[in-house]
Amino acid sequence: MPALVWDQVGERLYETGVDHGVLYMPDEAGVYTSGVAWNGLTSVSETPSGAEANAQYADNIKYLNLISAEEFGATLEAFTYPDEFAEFDGLVVPAPGVVVGQQPRKMFGLSYRTRVGNDVAGDEHGYKLHLVYGCIASPSEKAYNTINDSPEAITFSWELSTTPVPVTGYKPTSLIVVDSTTVDPAALSDLEDQLYGNTLTATLPMPDDVIALFSAGP
Repeated sequence: MPALVWDQVGERLYETGVDHGVLYMPDEAGVYTSGVAWNGLTSVSETPSGAEANAQYADNIKYLNLISAEEFGATLEAFTYPDEFAEFDGLVVPAPGVVVGQQPRKMFGLSYRTRVGNDVAGDEHGYKLHLVYGCIASPSEKAYNTINDSPEAITFSWELSTTPVPVTGYKPTSLIVVDSTTVDPAALSDLEDQLYGNTLTATLPMPDDVIALFSAGP
């Protein structure tokens, strides 16, 4: 068995950045059939929770650990948001230029891209596509400050909770991640055509469809 070797050339990997944000609107069947670009996306902080051990005791010893269900959440920050996001942020527009708040919040889908870098190619080594399903956005704080000699743009922030969707053969999930450095390039191109729109409307495929796309082989 060969000895372990650390930090070889090309294996010093890291992740950075976030871009290519897309908001997806579901139809009445819950299928994400329409996507719009999310400009001004500054950060997405993934915050999974749960998966906590619950110790069970018997015969005066720790008998086993039961693990609680894992949930996926995130904090999304941006300088702006698509007009289409209003209905998912509890807003309605009864007349042009008039916005009514505190309305029911709808569920939406989201995708974004993060960079994968290494010591040879830098940030251009590759990227990961993050596909998020069943999102609900909590109300966000908006801090409006006077303009001064050090002006800053307002940053909007939303706490996202999710409801998992079915995946054949696995537990339901809210998150699929696709790594460009390991998947088939042709299948990745097909997925990006769906996510970002090519000749058709941008759509967010369900997990089973994503898995099938990469399981088909080159």
